[in-house]
Amino acid sequence: MIDWRDMPPLSALRAFSALAEAGSVVAAAARLGVTHAAISQQIRALEKALDLPLVIRAGRRIEMTEDGRQLADGLRLGFGEILRSVSELTEAQRQRPLKLTTTAMFASTWLVPRLGSFRLAHPGVDLVLDPSPALRPLEPGGYDAAIRHGTGDWPGLEARALMPAPLVVVAAPELLDGPLDGGTEALTGLPWLSELEQNEASLFLSRQGVAKALSGGVIHLPGNLMLEAARAGHGLAVVTEVLVAGDIASGRLRVVLRDETERAYYLVTRPGVQRPPLRAFCRWLKAEAAAAPGLNVAALGV
Repeated sequence: MIDWRDMPPLSALRAFSALAEAGSVVAAAARLGVTHAAISQQIRALEKALDLPLVIRAGRRIEMTEDGRQLADGLRLGFGEILRSVSELTEAQRQRPLKLTTTAMFASTWLVPRLGSFRLAHPGVDLVLDPSPALRPLEPGGYDAAIRHGTGDWPGLEARALMPAPLVVVAAPELLDGPLDGGTEALTGLPWLSELEQNEASLFLSRQGVAKALSGGVIHLPGNLMLEAARAGHGLAVVTEVLVAGDIASGRLRVVLRDETERAYYLVTRPGVQRPPLRAFCRWLKAEAAAAPGLNVAALGV
């Protein structure tokens, strides 16, 4: 175990190692990006801390004492090992793919069609996309970021709003031919579509004051297939309005109910320093969201 109280200041050791390697105060100062006076001050501080003469000064010429050469050899090995370990870590981080998790519906409808521009801007970044409704943990060495839908409340994580995304219930026009007798509660008797591992339909209706259980049958399937099934008239679906705006405008889907809760898509990351591929992706994603047509990003206060 290292007793750090016996260790001389690392800045002084670094200055001395640079001096031993460069051969002069001026050259050492240039390598470290400091003044030659700063190098001289660090060497004097190191000699005082060790109570040993490390260099012999003869005008502008400096030579190592025997103790100085011994220390320089040890520092060269020590700093060399530190540099090797740091290089291995940084290289591993550069080579590790960027891992992103989001829902299958958001991935297929919004994100994947735009990934071409990210590839053009950052051809050296490998990307792994996990399309899952599960809230994957964001941990060092695991998932770097998530695009999540909600109100922005994920404790311990940083969430940046990307775009407003209120929830709506949609259906193909042929599924609801004319007015619905019985009001909102009558929806429970119709067929529904649900994303795997989710129960959004029941939760949505509960927020509207509907306590009745769904009785018209529920088909569970991945989010991107759920949207296709809704377009084909196989059931009602709870989706974010931003992902079906084109279908609503074209008449392929109609809005049956709207949720009044303010929700959005968020870019979620761990707090702290981000590695370069993640920083690049975050900048690109924010720019894409801001440039998306019809999005009132100002409403989110960002």
